[in-house]
Amino acid sequence: MSPFEPFEMERWQSTWEHRVEFNLSESGVHPMSTRELLALGGAEGESLAAGLLELRLGYGQSNGSDELRARIAALYPGAGPDDVLATVGGAEANFAVLWRLLEEGDDWAAVLPTYMQIPGLVRSFGGRLFPVPLREAEGWQPDPDDVRRAFEKGARALLVTNPNNPTGAILAPDRMSAILEHAERHGAWIVADEVYSGAEVSGDPTPSFHGRGERVVVTQSLSKAYGLPGLRVGWAVSNAPLAADLWARTDYTTITPATLSDALATLALAQGVRSRVLERTRGIIAANREQLARWVADQGERFSYQAPEAGAIAFVRYRTPINSSDLAERLRVEKSVLVVPGDQFGLDGFIRIGFGPPAEELDEALGRVRALFDEVEGTPG
Repeated sequence: MSPFEPFEMERWQSTWEHRVEFNLSESGVHPMSTRELLALGGAEGESLAAGLLELRLGYGQSNGSDELRARIAALYPGAGPDDVLATVGGAEANFAVLWRLLEEGDDWAAVLPTYMQIPGLVRSFGGRLFPVPLREAEGWQPDPDDVRRAFEKGARALLVTNPNNPTGAILAPDRMSAILEHAERHGAWIVADEVYSGAEVSGDPTPSFHGRGERVVVTQSLSKAYGLPGLRVGWAVSNAPLAADLWARTDYTTITPATLSDALATLALAQGVRSRVLERTRGIIAANREQLARWVADQGERFSYQAPEAGAIAFVRYRTPINSSDLAERLRVEKSVLVVPGDQFGLDGFIRIGFGPPAEELDEALGRVRALFDEVEGTPG
């Protein structure tokens, strides 16, 4: 086994996100309170609220309650509850999928940049990782030839995050089709992390990889598009045999989602409630996306970025001569603002800015980011 590879971004965020005044490292919208969720739940929320204090805090159904899995399955045409595993966050879903698919080969491909959990785990477990780079000049889209070459080198699975983290880009239909065709030709798996699905600026849902091939598994969670990261509820959806295999692996990890979280997640995914939750998310993203665009435009040629199509994240290129990790550290220490340096995605000269906080907090935080850039460049404030 290879030496353990620390998860740099998560270690950075976990250490500092509660120790700064303004956290722009988060990639979701400002989280809801339990009261807000119950209010959005209407009659079902009122019923749950009335019984919440009497809810027994025993072990729940360890692959997720039947009702929760049924509501997750309803999001994916053709899926049923037995095709679903509910997990403790999307991170556990990703881990269980990786663990299972490593049995079919240690070599993986990943569309990069991305959330670096699975790439770090592949290398930590001794596998090879073949990068499929997103092309900034092509709107952060992958080149189909790079996908083909990764499979020809022996990749047994390809990780794709769609909508993408950190860029907020959505795969174009032709690129999605090319990924599916190359994977099928080589008998390889597609692992589609769709955690930002539902947070599209346009309101049009991102097409899912689910149901597009026999060797496809989709992971998701309530953390990003739903504004409910503290529930720590995620899921993996594929087919019943694979879901059973994944469930067997969570017997070794967390055993079961928390009882309270399962109940609140079931409420959040009720048909009418889910639409209201996502409407809230999209409203925050639409307003704050414009706020960020004005901030970037006000600074002339300092920054460039492609406006995200989904998610409360922007991957911003800067021209100031400073390493991104050094920049992020100065922002943390001198301005009490946390951002994610591009280094942690393998791309220096960028920072990922989360624009999901309340508008007034975002305004103050962005002002501090601008002040730090002014100081680094020696620009009069």
